[in-house]
Amino acid sequence: MKIVFQADSGSFEAELNDSPAAKVIAGKLPLLSEVNTWGDEIYFGIGISCPRDGQTLEVRVGDIGYWPEGKCLCIFFGPTPASTGADPVPASPVVIVGKTSAPLNLLRSIRDGEKITVSKI
Repeated sequence: MKIVFQADSGSFEAELNDSPAAKVIAGKLPLLSEVNTWGDEIYFGIGISCPRDGQTLEVRVGDIGYWPEGKCLCIFFGPTPASTGADPVPASPVVIVGKTSAPLNLLRSIRDGEKITVSKI
């Protein structure tokens, strides 16, 4: 399923996968939240409990994860404070629920406190 993230700094598209967690999220769209950043990661609370099947600490640039510990969506686009190299590393295991190819400069322009909406396209 194609989705769009709309923040104060701009918008970008993504695609949710077929995981059980992604299906739960898709069923709750649209969602409105407030952005937090952690290195080159955007995350925000969605207040939804999703299945934890397939949790991992291995993420790639462009991955969208569901973070069960915080009931958040996370968008990974570079190193985080937990990284030891150029790859992103989540704070704790996440479930990969989608992917984006949004420009890195757009993702880096989104700041703490901005409003963000996630909607179906």
